Amino acid sequence: MKDILETIVEYKRLEVERFKEAYHPDKLYSDVEILLETETLPSMRDSLLQSKVGIISEYKRKSPSKGWIQEEGKADIIPLSYQQNGASAISILTDEHFFGGADGFITTARESGVTIPILYKNFIVDEYQVFQARRCGASAILLIASVLTMSECKSLINCAHELQLEVLLEIHHENEIDYVSLMPDMCGVNNRNLGTFITSIDNSYSMAERLPKDICKVSESGISSPSTITELRNIGYRGFLIGETFMKSDNPGVALKHFIANLSGN
Repeated sequence: MKDILETIVEYKRLEVERFKEAYHPDKLYSDVEILLETETLPSMRDSLLQSKVGIISEYKRKSPSKGWIQEEGKADIIPLSYQQNGASAISILTDEHFFGGADGFITTARESGVTIPILYKNFIVDEYQVFQARRCGASAILLIASVLTMSECKSLINCAHELQLEVLLEIHHENEIDYVSLMPDMCGVNNRNLGTFITSIDNSYSMAERLPKDICKVSESGISSPSTITELRNIGYRGFLIGETFMKSDNPGVALKHFIANLSGN
């Protein structure tokens, strides 16, 4: 029986082929080539390393495990509000079928005035998706070690760098640490098991000492307390991806503002 992650990835591979039929790769590549000559994107890695907060606020309307979190949340309001209230970067879910996202949400966020780094968060299994991320205005992409071979991951990292995109490589188990040798710009430790969606912040604590000291470390999911960020910063983390904690509130930007205020007070 397939777990949730296997189901998502299986669907994603079929979806990418449909995308290619609807919008030929040559046309997409041509679109991106023009952008490479005219557009400079902000560095997510630099933003996290230079920030005293390091929060990556996530625009996430839905999840497979919880259903709709904020169905009416607007891409031209929430990401900009995150920026105005202190986010170091923004993560935007672009998977439509399982997470209610869209590439257009990143474009909309940019058009609304978002200038800080944006992470293209999806289940990337094909170079075509890397080009999609570049076209819509993302600064970085998420790559998930558990759904890629080492060879696939290396190829996607190289593709991203050629397109002036940074890479947040996500791992969950210690047996995925070898992937870090592929030189991603950032390494994320997911506290959520993507197969079962069970979350434990302890994963970030246990993985911290196993990662290279000089890599930009990001803790992902399950962070709901400012004190947790303080503790994680003390063991080397510089980025903290938080989604549902903010998105389940009526005003995610204000929720971020209050979270940061409490963080500053610790």
